[in-house]
Amino acid sequence: MEDRKDETKLTLAEGSGNVFADLGLADAEETMAKARLAGQIALAIRDLDLTQKQAAERMGLDQPKVSALIRGKFTGFSIERLVRGLVALGRDVEITVRPKPDSRDHARVVVMER
Repeated sequence: MEDRKDETKLTLAEGSGNVFADLGLADAEETMAKARLAGQIALAIRDLDLTQKQAAERMGLDQPKVSALIRGKFTGFSIERLVRGLVALGRDVEITVRPKPDSRDHARVVVMER
């Protein structure tokens, strides 16, 4: 008898650049914007060498909320609240508004990182 290995075929698909859209979430663009802002908060906390408690005090939050943000749990946080947190951590936040191109069906929210 011939020994056969179980062969599993994988299908790969190129992502859109927004994992939340790829998962089919209705609010994918807003969720991605929140994720990027939360990531910038985590970087600011690291760069400033702050404890979560120190960061929470600066941001006007409690430590468990800062912990949740750092772990990528930003449900319950508005984009505005995340922006206020970044400003409290000494980060400039620039917002640019412009007409959407005709090539796209709908307008979107995008957070650019430097």
